[in-house]
Amino acid sequence: MTKIERVELLRSKRDYIYLFTLFILLFSISLFHEYYNYKELTKFNSQIIQAKVLKQYKKSKILKPKKVKNYQVLKLESTKGFTFYSIASKNLPNYKGRNIEIEIWAGDITFLSYLKNFFAFSKILKVYESDSLKESIIHFIDTAHTDRDITLLYQALFLAKPLPYHLQKILSDLGISHLIAISGFHLGVLSAILFFLIKSPYRFFQSRYFPYRHLKRDTFLMISILLLLYMLFLDTPPSLLRSFAMLLVGFILYDRGVKIVSMQTLLITFLLLIALFPRLLFSIGFFLSLSGVFYIFLFLIYFQNKKKLWQFLILPFWVYLMMLPYSLVLFGNFSLYHPFSIIITSLFTLFYPITIFLHFLGVGNLFDGLLEALLQIEPHAVKITLSHKILYLDILLSFVAIFKKEALYLLLVYNLSIFIYSIYHIT
Repeated sequence: MTKIERVELLRSKRDYIYLFTLFILLFSISLFHEYYNYKELTKFNSQIIQAKVLKQYKKSKILKPKKVKNYQVLKLESTKGFTFYSIASKNLPNYKGRNIEIEIWAGDITFLSYLKNFFAFSKILKVYESDSLKESIIHFIDTAHTDRDITLLYQALFLAKPLPYHLQKILSDLGISHLIAISGFHLGVLSAILFFLIKSPYRFFQSRYFPYRHLKRDTFLMISILLLLYMLFLDTPPSLLRSFAMLLVGFILYDRGVKIVSMQTLLITFLLLIALFPRLLFSIGFFLSLSGVFYIFLFLIYFQNKKKLWQFLILPFWVYLMMLPYSLVLFGNFSLYHPFSIIITSLFTLFYPITIFLHFLGVGNLFDGLLEALLQIEPHAVKITLSHKILYLDILLSFVAIFKKEALYLLLVYNLSIFIYSIYHIT
């Protein structure tokens, strides 16, 4: 049986012209919509909006010798999609994760500040009741664990609840903070679980009652609806929204016979997301997730003929090395335990669905001892400062590697050198 070969979507200069014309058109419409919202927000000295408290933490400022001002910082996301910071009294109750009605004074901000994270003074007018279903799940997770930190980890993992700073630092020092923050990685695992649960039962009914239906298309539609409901239940975290959009674009192209593991596909997805969500231009998380997919594609393009087991074993090491310069330049945390995140990330693919299943069975605390031991590790992390020029050269080599295999090996040597330097720096 002859296998139908998938094609590239863009085959000529004309196709690229059409793509960029469509991108500019969509981007202009989205930008105009954002500008309209910006003008509405800044029309008067103050505006009353609805927002969600993403983060809330205490801070102090020295005003004069022996005089310290204590206050709280709030990071909020409005229902219009913009994110901003504000300050509140040191005595403000903990409203993290709650929806509020708030009056903000944002009349002096620029449009560029509006697209990024701006600061505005504010006054909380009303605090809405918590979602009863979400609160029930939080309570269910609380009762399954005795250690508070473990409870907070699972709340972040299942419900996208923000982690306190001390847990964020531990996970960052260990190089595994990306495993807890819900993103495309988790969405991929959930998609695989849902596909496994839906495919066989649906095939049974399809073969008997509606054989004219397309199995993969219908299965993906059901999975997409379930993932969309889950995303809305979590109040649409930006990282999950990006991943969901990429999943939809990827399947639509796949369903049309377009080659998925292709830099063209990644370019189309990137331009479409930017055109629809212009704020992503200022999102470090978006570019980090995009970079991760880029290096996975780069690996598969050059080593697609290798055995699947070889790809499965080598790919995590490859992605770790390729993303290391980004991690060091942007965050700088490194420890001797950092490289072990490769193994932990691979094991997490099994850990994540198993823990979901165990919580349903009422034995969600089965791995608590292991997690407690992990959190008690003292990684002795250090701050490694790398110049942005190192990252720029890495990005340049990465793009050249798309066309030249020699550049790919040079990129690998370059990143290995950065890894060896990091190890040497802390020994």
